[in-house]
Amino acid sequence: MKRNYTETLEWMYRQLPMYQRQGTSAFKKDLTNIIALCDGLGNPHRHLRFIHVAGTNGKGSVSHIIAGVLQSQGYSVGMYTSPHYKDFRERIKINGEFISKKRVTAFIHMHQALIEKIQPSFFEITVAMALHYFASKSPDFVVLEVGLGGRLDSTNIITPLLSVITNISLDHQSMLGDTLAEIAYEKGGIIKPVIPVVIGQHQTETDPLFIKIASQRNSQIIFAEDIVTLSKIKESPIYRSLSIKTNDWDFEITTDLTGDFQLKNITTAFAAIQQLSDLGQITIDTDKIVQKFKSLKSDTYFIGRWQIINNKPLTIADSAHNEDGIKHLTDQLQDIEHNKLHIVIGTVNDKDVDKMLSLFPDQAKYYFCKANIPRGLDANVLQSKANEVNKSGKAYRSVRQAFAAAKMSADDKDLIIIAGSIFVVAEAI
Repeated sequence: MKRNYTETLEWMYRQLPMYQRQGTSAFKKDLTNIIALCDGLGNPHRHLRFIHVAGTNGKGSVSHIIAGVLQSQGYSVGMYTSPHYKDFRERIKINGEFISKKRVTAFIHMHQALIEKIQPSFFEITVAMALHYFASKSPDFVVLEVGLGGRLDSTNIITPLLSVITNISLDHQSMLGDTLAEIAYEKGGIIKPVIPVVIGQHQTETDPLFIKIASQRNSQIIFAEDIVTLSKIKESPIYRSLSIKTNDWDFEITTDLTGDFQLKNITTAFAAIQQLSDLGQITIDTDKIVQKFKSLKSDTYFIGRWQIINNKPLTIADSAHNEDGIKHLTDQLQDIEHNKLHIVIGTVNDKDVDKMLSLFPDQAKYYFCKANIPRGLDANVLQSKANEVNKSGKAYRSVRQAFAAAKMSADDKDLIIIAGSIFVVAEAI
């Protein structure tokens, strides 16, 4: 049966277990299915040049920054990221342009028998679709973002030019481990023999493990902050100017990548670019980078992170949803002048909700909601838990209603934040 695009997506959501909607029951902790899928597709990944990006936080940002810099130099760049916010096709892009609806539909139609035989997860089939699409288009590079972990993630079927691990913090403990060292072991699984790896941050608990894995695999290890110096020149809530220095470059950029968490991500991305240059894979003209950074978000279709969606009142959506990400978000709030703070918040039911809520400020008006996914935590339950840690507000039936209430209540000089879950942000932006 030939389906249209909408019917194809409905079939995929219905047939294929999807972690974002269902949680751990959809998570496959081995590479068997993706190996079988790619074998059935003729192993398209063997013809592509990859930068492989893992980490707890920042991997989406780092992926988009690397892609943007490479695009600025005239290279064609495929990018696979997950999950999507508004449109499934956000996951699979070349130079910021989505895979076509026709290609999505044709892929599922042509390979339905293979899919039904292997019975992959939603994530596994989207990785296979991306690799198949990129192989047909032959971009110069593919930036491939890891889904969960690294060692057993479906993206780990590839051999990259460079591996990148942004940072390690507690998230998805039920699948990756309860300590930073255990989680780092899973993320470190993307380090391949003789392939260099860039580590985004020095961390006392994880540095020795990464150094050990890299040594065992004869891989050069580069810590981003050892080779890239980033300095703030000027800043506002909507843009910033930065100085970037490496062994080869010394220049300034103006960018709308605001939020202090992006400083680490920009540092990590430029360490990766420096390494690609050192490997002789690319040549860099910094003047072109300066031009690209003014429109990097739109040119790479980068949404959902510290995204300003209104100016009066200032309204910012940020998909921070774990301890480290929320700490960065709340720290940033202190740098923004505002009168009252309004927080639209929802989460999923497999997070440490009590810990997450404790990180948000008490002095705010809260609008509790549930995203329209099965994993979403009931807004009334969230409100009850929030009350226990001195957060007050009302529960709403939907993200849309919660956001509308915040806009009705806020004055022009107030600040509205939308946070807690990628899925809440997706319904608000």
